[in-house]
Parts: sequence; C-alpha cells; structure tokens
Amino acid sequence: MKRKLRMGMVGGGKDAFIGAVHRIAAFMDGKIELVCGAFSIDPVISKESGRELFVAEDRVYPDYQTMIEKEALLPEGERMDFLTIVTPNFLHYPPAKLAMENGFDVVVEKPITVSLEEALSLQEIAERTGRTLCLTHTYSGYPMVKQAKAMVKEGHFGKIRKVVVEYPQGWLSRLSEREGNAGAAWRADPKRSGKSLVMGDIGTHAAHLAEYVTGQRITELCADLTTFVEGRLMDDDGSVLLRFENGAKGVLMASQISAGEENAVRIRVYGEKGGLEWANEDPNNLIIKMLDQPRQIYRTGNNYAAPYTLSSFATHNTRIPAGHPEGLLESFGNIYRNFAFTVSAKSEGRTPTAEELDFPNVNDGVRGMAFIDTVVKSNEGNEKWTKFVL
Repeated sequence: MKRKLRMGMVGGGKDAFIGAVHRIAAFMDGKIELVCGAFSIDPVISKESGRELFVAEDRVYPDYQTMIEKEALLPEGERMDFLTIVTPNFLHYPPAKLAMENGFDVVVEKPITVSLEEALSLQEIAERTGRTLCLTHTYSGYPMVKQAKAMVKEGHFGKIRKVVVEYPQGWLSRLSEREGNAGAAWRADPKRSGKSLVMGDIGTHAAHLAEYVTGQRITELCADLTTFVEGRLMDDDGSVLLRFENGAKGVLMASQISAGEENAVRIRVYGEKGGLEWANEDPNNLIIKMLDQPRQIYRTGNNYAAPYTLSSFATHNTRIPAGHPEGLLESFGNIYRNFAFTVSAKSEGRTPTAEELDFPNVNDGVRGMAFIDTVVKSNEGNEKWTKFVL
C-alpha cells in the first residue's frame, strides 16, 4: 500500500459501542485513517463526536447525504476512499447505495439491509460500479476458523455429513427494549430491524459461519421461531434444520433468551473420517476429532511441522506469537485489513491475493437476507421443508 486509506463513517458517535469497535479494528494495522463522518442523526452529537475523534470540524457533517455529496467534490487526494456504516439496519441501504454510486467503497455492519430486495439492489450496484463492499461477519476473521475452512476444503474429514452451529445469548431474557436499552430498542422494532430479531441479529452470523467453514450452501431449511418474552414485538429464539448442497444435514440454533449466556458461538462439523469444533469463547483453539485417534488441538500462531502445517489463510490472519489470545478486535481487524489490501490493490492495478480477498462481501450479504426470508417463510408455512430462496 502506498498510503493510508481515508475512511468516512455514518453512525458510531459518542457512546456507540459498535462504532468504537470498527474504529479500533480499522486503525489496528496503521493502514486506515478517519477523515470525516456523520456520526449521529443529532447534528450536535455528531459535532461533539467529531471533536472527540479529532476529525476536522468542516468534515463533520449533519447527515450522510451531505457527507457523500461534499466528499465527492473534494480533490482525489483529499476525499474519503470508503464509507463505514454502523447504523441500525434500516439505515444501511440508503448510504451504501449513495456511496457506491458516487465512487466510494463500503464497509457495512450485518445484516446488509432489512430486505432481500435491498440486498440484491446493492449487489447489482456493486457489480455495475466495480466498488468493493465488505460485510462484517466477524467470526470468519478468526485464524482458527480459517484453518477449519482450509482443512474441510482439503478433504481432511472426508465428505461432510453433519453441521451443528449455535449462537446463544441471554441479554434479551427480559423486556430490555422497555428498560432504556437503546440497542435492544431498535433491534426489537420491526420497522428498524427487519423481519426477524434473532435471525437478523445473530442467526445470520451462524448461517454465514456454517457456509463459510464448509464451503457448502444451504439449499433447504425447516424453521421454528418463538417470542418468549411477553410484550416483545419480534422473535427472540429460533431453531432451524438445514440441508446443504452436498447432502450434509445441519442444525442451527440462535437464541437471545438463553439466560446466563454471553456470546457462545460454536460450530461443529463432521465428515466421514472425523470432525472439528471451534468456539468463540475459546477462539485460539481448533479441536480436531478423527476416527480411532486421540483428539488434536490446533492453536493460533504455532509453526507446526508437516503434515500439521497451518494454512496460509490462518497464518495471514495471525498477528501475535502463540499463547497470546487473539479475540474479537483482532478478528474485526483482519476483515478491515484484507478489505484495505483489496481496495488498494484495485486502485494500483494489482490483482488481490486469495488471502486478501478472504472477507465477507456483498454476495454474503445477499445470502444472509435470503436466509432470513427463508426462515420466516418456513416458520409461517405448513410445509416441513422450505427451499432456500436463492
């Protein structure tokens, strides 16, 4: 890279958790700098946020429309290169569309939009404009998740038969949206969140992780959604049976009323010869279970000898020596770094490497919205199996 990429941000102002996470991740490798933003729908809060982030006052804007229009008029050597969108779901599509149509690349929080139609529109715009869109499905950024994917692809476990992926949380076990929790309030509002609370917020993470690790697409599913907390407008728990294109069967559980749980993301994949297990709350470990063999544990950052050598995708996304925990922020950072490498490579006329291109994109966003649509359709219908809409 010849210079830092210049980032603009929509949302993520004062006291916004996910905005701070994105900034930490973006700055982690010294390849990105924040140059402008529309940090809040409240212009006063946006200005205060800009001052706290040391953004020039004339580049803190009252809204995303003004920011994109004014940034597009600046000289090429000054204007932002890409826009990061960290707003509630219903405000993902408009700024992403406007940014790409004005020549800017985009990083957006998941889910990509509130509808499949909007996601397909962004896919068409990205293809037509040649812009790069990155979607922050964080768990795909962990080194041992990438190692798991590589081992499945290499046939280490034989033909895949069973996939079990789960994402239990407990933070919505009460009616938190009526107790002053702003994050719960917009997530539990169908006008701002979309068709499903639990599947939009965390189920899409689980579905993406299953498809990412196995390299196989979901083709059919059978879903059961429930609203357990009285007074809540949207579902807060879901169970889904899955069928994959290679004949594998799966189970996906996403729950935000699993009282006592934090972010217990876990995936298990089983093939003819063995299986693997990875858990978000112990991310440096990848457990390998082969038939008639003792269990093996692959650990981030180790220089194992053949035949246990870690894949280039795992090592490319490892930052520190073995034994030092690498967690959510580093995983987020890997996604931003690979996005930055890709955007820079394109601007320099270079083809990005496979490792640099290994981050969730607009196509993953479309798959996520199709997953939500299919789950909701299955839950509402009478048929046992509902074909995946894509």
